[in-house]
Amino acid sequence: MTTTVPGRTTRAAGLEPMFAPAGIAVVGASRSPGKLGAVLARSLAGFGGHLALVNGRDETMYDSVRAAAAAGPVDLALICVPAAACPAVLAEAAAAGVRAAVVCGGGFAEAGGEGVEHQRQLAKIVAETGIRLLGPNTSGFLAPHAGVTASFVPGVAEVRPGRVAVVAASGGVNHALAFLLAEAGHGLSLAAGLGNAVDVTAPDVLDHLADDADTAAVALHVESVADGPRLVASVRRLSARKPVVALVVGQHDVGAFAASHTGALATSWRTTRAALAQAGAVLVGDERELVDAVGALSVTRLRPGADPGIGVVTAQAGPGLLLLDDLRGRRARVPELVKSTQDTLATLLPPLTYQRNPVDTGRPGPELGRVLATVAADPGVDVLAGYALHEPDAVDLPSALREASGIPVVFGVGGTGPAVTATRRALLDAGIAVAADPRGVAAAVGALLADARRQAVPRSPETRDQAPVVAAGPYDEHQAKQVLGRLGVRTMPGRACANRAEAHAAFDAVGGPVAVKILDAAILHKTEIGGVHLGVAGHPELDQALDRLRGARRFLVEAMAPPGVDLVLGARRDPVFGPVLLLGLGGTTAEALADVAIRLAPVSVAEAAAMPAELAGRVLLAGWRGGPELDTAELARVAAGLGDLLVANPGLDEIEVNPLRLTHDGLVALDAVIISKEADDAHPDQ
Repeated sequence: MTTTVPGRTTRAAGLEPMFAPAGIAVVGASRSPGKLGAVLARSLAGFGGHLALVNGRDETMYDSVRAAAAAGPVDLALICVPAAACPAVLAEAAAAGVRAAVVCGGGFAEAGGEGVEHQRQLAKIVAETGIRLLGPNTSGFLAPHAGVTASFVPGVAEVRPGRVAVVAASGGVNHALAFLLAEAGHGLSLAAGLGNAVDVTAPDVLDHLADDADTAAVALHVESVADGPRLVASVRRLSARKPVVALVVGQHDVGAFAASHTGALATSWRTTRAALAQAGAVLVGDERELVDAVGALSVTRLRPGADPGIGVVTAQAGPGLLLLDDLRGRRARVPELVKSTQDTLATLLPPLTYQRNPVDTGRPGPELGRVLATVAADPGVDVLAGYALHEPDAVDLPSALREASGIPVVFGVGGTGPAVTATRRALLDAGIAVAADPRGVAAAVGALLADARRQAVPRSPETRDQAPVVAAGPYDEHQAKQVLGRLGVRTMPGRACANRAEAHAAFDAVGGPVAVKILDAAILHKTEIGGVHLGVAGHPELDQALDRLRGARRFLVEAMAPPGVDLVLGARRDPVFGPVLLLGLGGTTAEALADVAIRLAPVSVAEAAAMPAELAGRVLLAGWRGGPELDTAELARVAAGLGDLLVANPGLDEIEVNPLRLTHDGLVALDAVIISKEADDAHPDQ
């Protein structure tokens, strides 16, 4: 792999010297207990390799990194000095043969002013020497298997080794997630906070984790993205081997604070989430859900499947209802159990309990293990989800759950205290995903389902006809529709006209009623200037419409479309991720209502076919109240073709079909816009 730092020509070294060093130098170490260097030194007390404390003003320590490296191997330098002094220390470390460094303190690009120059100098040294740098402006990382606690946050040395890795944009979030995972009973293989990410970025760490035998699942926290294609490629490689769960910040307006936090602008939340999901990541909405999801995926996974079935068993009806409600909100399928399963349950449970799925046992008892095993054996159940309060006098939960073997299990254990913690740990050690409450169970099950569905999507590229190469433009509506016609996109019959005589001839040829529209590539929003007249039924009305378009050099006379459901389908070049495809309901209001599905282009036909199911208004596409029903294969072909067209034509910046109307006869493009890169400044919003 190669670094993304501009001007760097050397091949980037791996991250083993950073995360599994033979020796560490703490530069800026101190004997004052509250100082950063002193805290770091204490955190590293359990490190088994060469640990060198460097402070030129303390005669009991090494006076330089070079001296520390001469006394023993030093792969990693932890730099705890003021921002202005960091570039010189980093350069000295690289000259001494140190291969990795962490700059913990702030005062760089996030602070503005001189900090920007300090960060630029760090980047220059990295580019010239090849030393790997984490930060600046980070609280460090944890690598428990290697015995490295490169962090100044108290308590992190207590985090035990385990199977979950954390890659977080923020050092603070990195530690917050590490502590939440530890509280949930999970150990860590790695937890890295990227900070300002001058050198080491999320893709670097993800690539490192792809080959890490200690890591079973990865939690990814994203605030901004500098190189979208590289992040997507890294997530795609990693998710092919082990699950990745992603939390993307920025659903709401946090731009100013985000910029002050790391010196980077926030990335489009919706596009980033779509790109990561397409690359194979499981998406979550908050840090608690992230912990439950990645924790579950670190101990168990479902087989690939488009729609796995869930068996729900609860020992208390109220929490069971919360669990079921949350699962329904995640579009999880909870099938009714087959008759033979219900017959067996009837012999195990009181007649007043609900036994069809969910299964309510009432208070947990000795029969719980057999109930769990019976539901797990049902042919429609692929994953078992359950919840019970911790009542050790009533049932031994670990023993009961051991009877439900053969399929993945997620179980919530309610309660508090050391005995509850021990029970949850015993379940985790047995390969059973654990949560503390019904919402956590639903989040974990949702992650297993998303992972199974992702695995079921073919990863091999499809063979399709090459998209046409077209001129750069500019394009008016008629010309844009001609391009769409080459993709097989249907439009209404119509003619482009240059005068009244041609317009009247077009009316006779097309037959009324018609739409009369101004044709001008510089006008993107024709309705806003009175440039569209609908339902023109005769020649006198046509003359009136043409009078209102006085001054127009060209206009379109087109047959009116039948009623239907309006969609928007567009392809554009995202500044971070490149070509993207967007599908929404509601025409001009779709994006405002956030009812959109997004994919990176090119997109496979299978991926495009899945886009309508993500829309909140998808029921309108399924024959709502006698309306038209969407042929997803037709939409997928059109959508994939539109994405291919943008990818194949670098001179085009945006292609939009709005509305793309769903009628009883299929899809028809009622309006189309193609914007060329060269023409971006020549399209006033008139």
